[in-house]
This record gives sequence, C-alpha cells and structure tokens, in this order.
Amino acid sequence: MTIYEIKQRTQETAPYFFSKQTMKFFGQTLKDFRVYKQKDGKYLVIAESGGNWQYKHYTKRLFNPETNELELITE
Repeated sequence: MTIYEIKQRTQETAPYFFSKQTMKFFGQTLKDFRVYKQKDGKYLVIAESGGNWQYKHYTKRLFNPETNELELITE
C-alpha cells in the first residue's frame, strides 16, 4: 500500500491530516512519507518534519485498513 492510497482512504476519517496546509506547516510532502506493513496487518506511516525545528520531529501513525483510520502511536 502506498501513501497515496492511504491519503485517499483517510479522506473521511482524517480529512486534514494530509492536507496541503498541514503538510506545509510541518515542512512535509507526500513523498517524505514511508509506509511499512506491520505483522498485524496495519501500516506504519512515518515522515521526518522539515522546516526550522530545533530538534528532529517525526510524524508517526498506524493506518488501520479495516477502519481506514490513522491511529496515534503512544510511546
């Protein structure tokens, strides 16, 4: 599954997550995102934030293909 498929499938559940305004704020583009399939069938979606942040920041979510939702990862 690609980031483009995930963006399309989350239009109803997370309409602002991949919006141009949101990604511009974090200095990201869709090409910055990497997708990794997990053993449980979900997909890890991750990208480093660009811009002038003092420390490196990463956007990390789990995409659930059954619900088309992006789940927050709590560490």
